[in-house]
Amino acid sequence: MSEKIIKLGIPAGSLQKATIGLFNKAGFNILDSERSFQPRIDDEQIQPICLRAQEMSRYVADGVLDAGITGYDWIMENESDVVQVAELSYSKATSKPARWVLAVPDESKVTKPRDLKGGIIATELVNVTKKYFADKNIDVKVEFSWGTTEVKARLVDGIVELTETGRTLAANNLREIDTVISSTTRFIASNKAWQDKFKREKIENIAILLNAAIDARSRVGLKMNIKKDDLESVLKILPAEKSPTISSLADSDYVAIEVIIEDSVERSLVPALKRAGASGIITYPLNKVIH
Repeated sequence: MSEKIIKLGIPAGSLQKATIGLFNKAGFNILDSERSFQPRIDDEQIQPICLRAQEMSRYVADGVLDAGITGYDWIMENESDVVQVAELSYSKATSKPARWVLAVPDESKVTKPRDLKGGIIATELVNVTKKYFADKNIDVKVEFSWGTTEVKARLVDGIVELTETGRTLAANNLREIDTVISSTTRFIASNKAWQDKFKREKIENIAILLNAAIDARSRVGLKMNIKKDDLESVLKILPAEKSPTISSLADSDYVAIEVIIEDSVERSLVPALKRAGASGIITYPLNKVIH
């Protein structure tokens, strides 16, 4: 094993499966993550350790871990002094930011945060919630909730709960009043590790590959052949990150075009290219896109 190692925190729990999948897409194979809190990885310079996202930033801030993946919400909740290396736009359900929302039962008369003055709010995100109400100069009592917070919405005056799609709130007949904090996944490093040349470069390399894998999820590669006479008309309808790659073919009347496009436009673009004269059209998935 290499003498140069970074201790890397992998979030256990709801974000774990998506994180392992992202690392695999980035070129790292993590094994035994479901059976062990110290899974194996095919990189001798990385020692992965599975911890809950809620406590990750504390261990990174203390230097117990060199780097880790957690939510912006828990960095704020723990008031952790860490280096935020990269924002990783992925989560357990969607690529959109998760939100901690202030919610009340549908039948509640509360319509705005100030209506909760003097009330009790249940949440896992105690410090952030206290700051939210303090900033609005609203006096409330914030109590820690040990999970299943939606159930407590009818026992207290309101709750602050995490949502990505809003489906769980709707299923429990709860109504959003306001967003307390929006959160995305962050790749963080300890200040000590960031000052170490080897560790900083290794952490930066991991961040580049993870973001490249995320960017590749919404893009596909596209290849085609086109007559030179039709090239200008094809280029006009072809979206591209930059200029497409144009290569000569054995048949001097044709060229080959290769480009990366958003997968959302593929189904409308391919027929349009066919009508514009393109042939031999091939689309293919991408592992990483590095800007």
